[in-house]
Amino acid sequence: MREHLQPAYVLHSRPYRDTSALVDLLSLQGGLQRVVWRGARGSGRGVRPQPFVPLLVSWHGRGDLKTLQQAEVAGAHARLQGQALFSGMYLNELLVRLLSPGDAQTLLFAGYQSALERLASSPSSVEPILREFEWRLLELLGYGFSLTEDADQQPVLPDTLYRWSPDLGLYPVVDTTSSGLSGRGLLAMAALDWTSVDALPVAKRLMRQVLAVHLGDRPLVSRQLFAAGRTGEPR
Repeated sequence: MREHLQPAYVLHSRPYRDTSALVDLLSLQGGLQRVVWRGARGSGRGVRPQPFVPLLVSWHGRGDLKTLQQAEVAGAHARLQGQALFSGMYLNELLVRLLSPGDAQTLLFAGYQSALERLASSPSSVEPILREFEWRLLELLGYGFSLTEDADQQPVLPDTLYRWSPDLGLYPVVDTTSSGLSGRGLLAMAALDWTSVDALPVAKRLMRQVLAVHLGDRPLVSRQLFAAGRTGEPR
């Protein structure tokens, strides 16, 4: 099969054979796609598989592993640095770990592109960007749940504490001495109101719990890089 040129980003790349690379792409029409990128590590003047650079690509072949046919840079891009760079790497790793190959996600592609632009323009305010992307990713993959209603379809109350269950969703905490997720924070998260003092702490804690269910036991490399760089965790 052959694909016409379509927008894409490099999510992950690793050496393959002499000068090639195995590259995971996020493409507009093909979703997550792994390709053999010939000459990716050679001395030629062709385009290299660089993350966060908008590309136009095409590939050919059958099966899960395709061969890159053409790649060209699609335009200017802002460079990610510091926390924004590590945050972008975190988003890339989430996509590689959670997406199914070949499942087109046009809305997710647009959301990813927007997240990169926001990270580049607001490198010191990465948390709201990450939380919104995580939540949008879960919704688009069918893992979302209500932030404004609990498991019994009762409204989430600002002054009530809640816990999250993979089977039920949110449910109120009966024991008021126990820790939980602030209803006020959940409602602020639903409204994307990051000015609320409860919003980001609740969103970070909730997203950590939910993503852990779908990511499994294998740790995220991007978290380890944050710790090694002493720049703070992205989540």
